[in-house]
Amino acid sequence: MRESYKLRNEDWLERATILEIQKAMNNGELSSLQLVSRCLENIVKHNHAGANLNAIIEVNPEAIQIAETLDAERKLKGMRGPLHGIPIILKDNIETADLMHTSAGSLALENNFAKEDATITRKLREAGTVILGKANLTEWANFMSMSMKNGYSSRGGQVLNPYGGHVDVGGSSSGSAVAAAAHFSTLTIGTETSGSILSPASQNNVVGIKPTVGLISRAGIIPLSHSQDTAGPIARSVTDAAISLGALTGQDEKDLITQTSIERSYRDYTSNLNANALHNARIGVARSLYIDILPEEKRLVMEKAIEDIKEAGATVVELESISPMEEDSTWDYNVLLYEFKSDLNAYLSKLPSTSPVHSLADVIRYNENHSERALKYGQDILIESDKTSGTMTEPAYLESRLRDLQLSRTRGIDVVMAEYQLDALLFPNSSGAGVAAKAGYPSIAVPGGFTEEGQPVGVVFSGLAYSEPSLIGLAYAYEQATKHRKLPELN
Repeated sequence: MRESYKLRNEDWLERATILEIQKAMNNGELSSLQLVSRCLENIVKHNHAGANLNAIIEVNPEAIQIAETLDAERKLKGMRGPLHGIPIILKDNIETADLMHTSAGSLALENNFAKEDATITRKLREAGTVILGKANLTEWANFMSMSMKNGYSSRGGQVLNPYGGHVDVGGSSSGSAVAAAAHFSTLTIGTETSGSILSPASQNNVVGIKPTVGLISRAGIIPLSHSQDTAGPIARSVTDAAISLGALTGQDEKDLITQTSIERSYRDYTSNLNANALHNARIGVARSLYIDILPEEKRLVMEKAIEDIKEAGATVVELESISPMEEDSTWDYNVLLYEFKSDLNAYLSKLPSTSPVHSLADVIRYNENHSERALKYGQDILIESDKTSGTMTEPAYLESRLRDLQLSRTRGIDVVMAEYQLDALLFPNSSGAGVAAKAGYPSIAVPGGFTEEGQPVGVVFSGLAYSEPSLIGLAYAYEQATKHRKLPELN
């Protein structure tokens, strides 16, 4: 095995796309073992030392052996596909049937071992990835306490932003985004209910895809809300995010909603990586609601992003609003409160008898009995959710669910996109995530630049159901035109 990859620019691996990494591997310049070792070295330097990012909650003790096995397989049979030998880190609410736990950051599940892989974990293994570890997160996917800080979990502690500990890390897929930014892994997977991929991706200068609900199976993922939950990739480039998305898609009998993706999902999204995709595109921006209200430094970044999009050949259409939901009087999170209890109870009820919790009520009691460690920020959301019946028969739930669909889709995004013949909507960071989340529609976050103080700002493109191909193209064109991604300076 030649070691010529070491002679390249010192940060080549941190900048290289998966396609470039695979070329080096096939040329014998790099191995999966070397790549995994580099990631582990970065974890040693900066997870609990150095920058103390605290992004990784657990490392797979079999990772090195898996990498060696995949290297041997490459020599004997060739590579399985573009993810062969590529290390990936999963958010710690995604099940893995191995020596790692699945806890959603909760102490109540700190000894929980899954019986089988989540569907997406199985797909990633079949694609040849090395499951390198689990990422820390905001506990219970940020549905535990109104006062909980982004990136904090009782089990894992506080995740920090590699672009400055004073910068909000975003949540709830905090560790996943930080792990990608700091090259603790080539790829990571997060989950989103409403902003939990888009927020940390934006805050950590990486790319995050929140797919259409139904594109990717949720089987084996600790739930929050069955009407809004989805997993999605986080990476350092649109290219890598597109490659990983293709490995995750497909129908799954364990998750009924995936049947809506028939003939609308793809195994390869790289054909959409078109650097000219913004040319003649129509992008909608509700400037007064989402841009003008930003702090001055972030507003200037977004104004520059809009100009760059225009220079790339797009028409930016000024909108008064996106949805009636943008009026405070029509906004609520009842759907999450009611679905969380029902969905979590169903998940916890299947845990083995040795588990200390089998319901949301059990979790609340466990936290109360271990309050010194488990309740740093309280659990008011858990308590509020547990007051619901768990049957979702309450008029408040049903009315909110129907209203959400109407206001986000048929009186919201659908109408605006059609009326103005838009290819996408544009938002700063995760500010538009709520409307798209209630609609179940996709979004992609891409680095949009930095404030003068060095805080990352994300540019988010959102669209209609199963418009991932178009959104990937627009994000790629913007990325290539601006190249705002830069490595964090870790000490």
